[in-house]
Amino acid sequence: MTSNSSNPTTKTFFPKVSVVVPIYNGEADLPELIACLIAQTYPSDRVEYLLVDNNSSDRTLDILKSTAVHSPIAIRPKSENQIQSSYAARNTGIRAAENEIIAFTDADCRPQPQWLESLVQPFVKQDVVIVAGEIAALPGNSLLEQFADKQETLSQKHTLANKFCAYGQTANLAIRRQILEKVGLFRPYLTTGGDADICWRILRENLGTLEFAPDALVQHHHRSTFKELESQWRRYGKSNRYLHELYGVDLMRDITLQECGYRLGRWLLKELPRDGVKVLAGKKSLVELLNTPIGLFTARARAAGQRDAKLPENAKMIDKL
Repeated sequence: MTSNSSNPTTKTFFPKVSVVVPIYNGEADLPELIACLIAQTYPSDRVEYLLVDNNSSDRTLDILKSTAVHSPIAIRPKSENQIQSSYAARNTGIRAAENEIIAFTDADCRPQPQWLESLVQPFVKQDVVIVAGEIAALPGNSLLEQFADKQETLSQKHTLANKFCAYGQTANLAIRRQILEKVGLFRPYLTTGGDADICWRILRENLGTLEFAPDALVQHHHRSTFKELESQWRRYGKSNRYLHELYGVDLMRDITLQECGYRLGRWLLKELPRDGVKVLAGKKSLVELLNTPIGLFTARARAAGQRDAKLPENAKMIDKL
């Protein structure tokens, strides 16, 4: 179902593209995001940017409206204030989109200049209906950011290798509009897992292939506090529960307190003394030394998210174009 596209097939292929970005309380992210969109190498007369405010309580919508007036690129501010969900906001953007390719990223992402050009090139092949680009870390100083960077937590290689069915994350994804007309839009009341859901609905209908474009790069900040890290991994667990209820995917194995205790004990008595010497000698990094306890923390958070979640009945609804 998936294939790689390391090099754009042709540099003369520039179909019209609509870029959809859901934004919730993104006031602080907007200057850098818009600067990244302005810096895109894609011909500016071939792309529109639908930036969708999702009922923010800050100045997001006002900033979008004022920026659109003076921007050198086609920024079209939109608002989704009925449903608090990034997927509902994306649907609002899709409905307003005028072009044949719909590309997605997020407000806290930083698309690199060649992002859109590289993301779109695989669509020169008519059987390609979804393209996923790569997601890499922005530089971070905290140990938690370094841990996530070493684990490549956000990389699409994990979702593309999903044992149930490959998918791409909406932080860096593009889909043909005509395919969305056939399978429907995102589930508007879903709060996580919607990227897998929409890709699976397309791929399981055998409507075309998903291609990976590694040169289509966006960068993203990793979580820098334990509170943020716990929330992230709880959401991953919740997503798996939702996809289990929708598709029957396997639930992830729970990690018991007894197992945690055993592994922490082994870390304290064996790994810490052994690897601590290597850290002092400069042969290992501090984040490598802490790999076991941080990994157990994220595993427990993911297990809790999966255990506590239940798919809301309205989340089964699929919007239509």
